[in-house]
Parts: sequence; C-alpha cells; structure tokens
Amino acid sequence: MSSTSSLHVRWLGSVPYTDALAIQDAMFRHGTDNRLLLLEHPHVFTYGPSADLETNLLCDPKVVGADFVSVKRGGDITYHGPGQLVGYPLLTLQGKNGQDTPPDSPAYVHAVEQVVIDALREIGLTTADRFDGYPGVWLDVDSDNPRKICAIGVRVGRGRTMHGFAINVHTDLEYMTTNIVPCGISEFPVTSVAAEGIDISMKQMVDVVSAHAAKAWGGAVAERQDIAWKHTPDDLSAFSRGEGPGTPVRMLSRLARAGVKDAIELSERKPDWIRPRVSHGTEVLDVKKTLRDHSLVTVCEEAGCPNLSECWSDGTATFMVLGERCTRACGFCLIDTSKPNAPDADEPARIAAAVAEMGLSYVVLTMVARDDLADEGMGHIAECVEAIRRLDSTIQVETLISDARGTASLDIILDAAPDVLNHNVETVPRLQRAVRPSAGYARSLSVLARAKAHGRTVKSGLIVGMGETDEEVVGVLADLAAIGVDIVTIGQYLRPTSHHLPVSRWVEPHVFDMYKHVGESLGIGHVESSPLTRSSYHAKESAAHAVPVKIGSR
Repeated sequence: MSSTSSLHVRWLGSVPYTDALAIQDAMFRHGTDNRLLLLEHPHVFTYGPSADLETNLLCDPKVVGADFVSVKRGGDITYHGPGQLVGYPLLTLQGKNGQDTPPDSPAYVHAVEQVVIDALREIGLTTADRFDGYPGVWLDVDSDNPRKICAIGVRVGRGRTMHGFAINVHTDLEYMTTNIVPCGISEFPVTSVAAEGIDISMKQMVDVVSAHAAKAWGGAVAERQDIAWKHTPDDLSAFSRGEGPGTPVRMLSRLARAGVKDAIELSERKPDWIRPRVSHGTEVLDVKKTLRDHSLVTVCEEAGCPNLSECWSDGTATFMVLGERCTRACGFCLIDTSKPNAPDADEPARIAAAVAEMGLSYVVLTMVARDDLADEGMGHIAECVEAIRRLDSTIQVETLISDARGTASLDIILDAAPDVLNHNVETVPRLQRAVRPSAGYARSLSVLARAKAHGRTVKSGLIVGMGETDEEVVGVLADLAAIGVDIVTIGQYLRPTSHHLPVSRWVEPHVFDMYKHVGESLGIGHVESSPLTRSSYHAKESAAHAVPVKIGSR
C-alpha cells in the first residue's frame, strides 16, 4: 500500500483548519515520506465539491461560532471541533500494478477505515465496523440502531494522500445533529466514544491510533513528537495575558512540565567553540555610525548576537523594524517586552537611505512581533521592502517575520515578494510552549507552507541547547523538508540573563555538522549549522547556495 519507511507522527494540539490545510497541502506537494498529523480543530464546517449545502447545511456557521471552508476532498459537509481526533495521513502510495501506475485508492480508503476500526475495538468499542453503502466507521451496523462515530474523506493524487479521518471522542454532538446533516446522511445518528460510555482522554486515544497507524503505514515504526499536552494560564507571561508589563514569566516551571531538568549555571565558562571573536575595527564603527545617523535599530544589538563583530566588519547588518519592543515574551529572547510605540512612518525611507550609504546588495529585515497592530505589522515591513526596491530593484531582500498570529495579514508581506521569507520554528514541538508561549509549532509550519505556496524562497531556524534531543531536531528537519523549506539555520542557545531560560547543554561542533548533513540529505537546499549561527548569519551566502537561480528574480 505505502512505502516501507517509518511513519512520522505529530500531535499538534488545537489547530485552525486553514493552518492545517496549508501544512497538508505543502506536505502533499513537496513531501515524499510517510506522516500522520493528529490534532483537534476549533469549530469548523468543511465541504467538498459535491456537497449539497442547500439540503445539509442547517445553520449560519457564523452564528454558531464555526468557520466554513471549501476543500478538495470527497464527501458532503462535515464538522470538526474540540473533542474530535482528526488524523491526516500524508503517505506515498505504491502503484497498484507497478511503480509507474496509479495507486489503488479504494484499497487506501479501506486501510484508513481499518486503522480506525482496530483502534476503536482496542478501547472497547468492539462493534466498530464498515457499513455497506455508507462512508466512515460505524457501530452496531447489524442492529436496528447503527451509529456513525468516524467520518472519512481523502484525496489521492500523484501517488500522495491528504485529508483523512475524524473520530468523535468527546465531541459536542449538537454541532452534527442540529447544525448540519453530517456527510449528508440523515437516516442514521452520529455518536462519540464518550456517548458510548468509554472514558478515555485525548492523549490515550492518540496513543492507540498512532500505534495502529504505525502498523499500517510505517512497518510498526513511528517517529513521534507531541506538543505539550498540559496548558495553563500561568504558562503565559502577564503581558501575553493582557496585564501589561512588569510580571516575570514562569519559565522554569514550563520547562519542568516539558521534561527539561538539566541546566547549566549562568556563571559556568563557555566551551572554546562557543566564544566569539570580538573586534571593533573601523568597519564596525562605520556601520554603527550609519545606523545611529539614520536612527535605526539592529537585531544584532538588541538580541545580543555573538556575530555582531564579524558581520559588521563585513559591512552587513540586520535591520529590526517596527521598534525595539515586542508584544511577545519568549523565554530565550533579549528583546524588550514593554508596551511598543506606534510604527514610525519615516522608517522605510531611513532604511533605504542606510542601505544606499552602506552599499548593500543583500538586505535582511527582521521585526518584533506586533500583535497590537491590526495588520500585525506586515504592512510596515512590506513598505520597507518596497522602499529598498525603489532605491535599487536588484537589491535582494530577506524578511524575518513573526507568525502574524496566523491571520490573513501574512498575505501583505507575501505580496511584497521578498526574495527570501524567513520565519523561525525556534525549537522542537515538545518545547514550544515553554520556549515561546505565544506562538506554536503548527502555526509556524503553516506560515512557511503559505510562503512556499506563494512562490517564495523559504527559510527557517532552530536554536538548540534548551532541552531538546538530537532525535527531535532531526525530526523537525524532516518536517521542514516535507513542506519544502529551502534554507535552515541552527545555532547554540546562549542564555542572555538570569531571567531567561537556562542552557541545558553545549552542543558540540560535530553535532552541528551532523544536523547539516542530515538536513541537506532530506532535501533542504542549504543548512547553515554551527554553534554561533543565528538566523541572519551568512544570509546572502546561504540563499545563493540553496537557490542560486531563484534569488533575485521576482
């Protein structure tokens, strides 16, 4: 049915449907390995091209607080929401009659059904089965009261699969009994695991489904990574909760819940390989003067970058736009989190003037997160790109952006067509909540996926030494490769102050070499990986190595 490689399983938590769809679409188009995305959605109704909405949509989705999304899959209208385990297998199927022949799509649907049936039977729903003439998985099909417990709708194309199944675990069934006719089936009811009297947590359900999926599609081998299962309001900084600045983030408790116990003392001497060479020659002073003359801020200074001396000596710098105050409170970052000022309308012109004075051919623009702005700050950074292009259309521009909270504002910067669109995942799924509580792994993957679909050269980055394992890093590289990321940076975390997350380990240079080798063998065009690597380090060279033809063409 599918290739014999291991199955990459990801529990992504609650993910908006459009974010998950962007990730799926990227992995469908660019991936070659076998993966299973497991998650819950906020309330959403989805429908395929053949859906009979006039008959089967019984409400105004906005009134009941649900999104309404058209998708390319089989089936009629379907509901997804909290308490429902949604699974998206993204598999490479073998040809039915040989390597270059189409796969057996009915056999694949049968395999999806069997994974769900076996999982439900294991937890005690022993009558789970197929119901002749009806899609999905059902209970008591031989009785006078058959009940649907799982919807299935898939797409198969070019030997790859997407979409999948939705098991009602402890779902609010009213959304499927009052608001729609689920899958267009009005003659039989829907049910859930909880409604059938089975007490099981979502994590337990994920464990069971993952095991059966691995047997079906991974040779019984699964490489699995989960985001944190336990979330509490105290995981967020007071600023993120809307209480204003002043209260420290409870970072160490978050790390403990994520399983990170080791910490290197702040006073411990760094290994020789992590000690940057500092030289403030005339080139460095010239760059500093240019920046001060134009009242500009660099992330090099604000984030305490260890490569400042090297980069400035080479006449390069990363401009930080939208001020020097961030609306997030990430546990690794030195950027100020006090209340930000309004955007400076003159900043794009000043950046363009500084670029001209420095004679740059490649410019990196980064930004603080601006959750306080209606467009998340994307309009301002797009204006900076356009100002540089008006100065000289041959100058290549890389933008390192926030996640725009997953909103449509991301399209503003994508339409500005930077040569490279950079957005960092920062760490592995398990540590996302501890390291950057206002962001999320799935959201970041969706930003990268949307940029790839928009035709951008796409870049992302990780910092290591915060409690992750090498196996987890390799898994993230596989995820980034699967959505078509072109460039990845990996560097050692350096704790900026005692109020920031502790360093859990010093990653040795040969391990960074391994990351580079593995990432590029997975299909990533260029991996810049060393202890002192940061997002903008060797940015021009990295872009040229990864995509020498595309860079500079728009």
